[in-house]
Amino acid sequence: MEEPNPTPFDRITSEVLSSVLDWLADDYLRVEVSGLDNIPECGPALLIANHSGAWGLDGFVLHNLLHRELRRPVYFHASSIVFRLPPMAAYARQHGAFADDPTLGSERLADGHLVGVFPEGLNGVGKPFSQRYRLRPFSPGFAVTAMQTQVPVIPVSIVGAEETYPKLGSITSLARRFDLPYFPVTTLLPLPAKWRITVGEPVSAPAPDGFFAERSAATRQLCDEVWFTVQGMVDRDVRRRTTAFW
Repeated sequence: MEEPNPTPFDRITSEVLSSVLDWLADDYLRVEVSGLDNIPECGPALLIANHSGAWGLDGFVLHNLLHRELRRPVYFHASSIVFRLPPMAAYARQHGAFADDPTLGSERLADGHLVGVFPEGLNGVGKPFSQRYRLRPFSPGFAVTAMQTQVPVIPVSIVGAEETYPKLGSITSLARRFDLPYFPVTTLLPLPAKWRITVGEPVSAPAPDGFFAERSAATRQLCDEVWFTVQGMVDRDVRRRTTAFW
């Protein structure tokens, strides 16, 4: 489902939020980014990242950094919940984020754009702090899209978001009140954990040939390969840290 077109209010709100995200990334979270040269300067690609932190701040920080550094549009698949939160919804609409699209942006890929997906979905941001950096299973939809469009899959790991907004618990009554899958117990303001974002080498998608069983097996294999790649990148960057706040 295509989200509503951005309004002048969306543009102004998005500009303000972009400035806040710039400050967060550069000065507060001190984000280090490596591997941007693995993303093509032109042409389509599917960016697949882990998702963490109680409020999903990583999605906005990642998009803002990529949009700023690559100087080309990056369209992210977002939860429909994002479009219910006014400042986030304005930013999402202004930058062409989309929800409820079973093809995960295949039309945008066909037009030569970059598309970002968090295949853990809400399970990634909803996991407890005790299970931080243990990726949840990836939904295989991105692998289906990659095979059908024959675009490269680029793994992305994000480390630091778990400590910025640790999910310490959930308040069931508030989750029901606001119709949310969970309402996290976390810090009021983000903690100044240092972030590292790593962009890995592209993974080629196999051609969608053969019978249904063969295509299904190839889809699962691609999904698993990318999951293990991202988990390995996350594990490596976590081991590099002295503390979460260095």
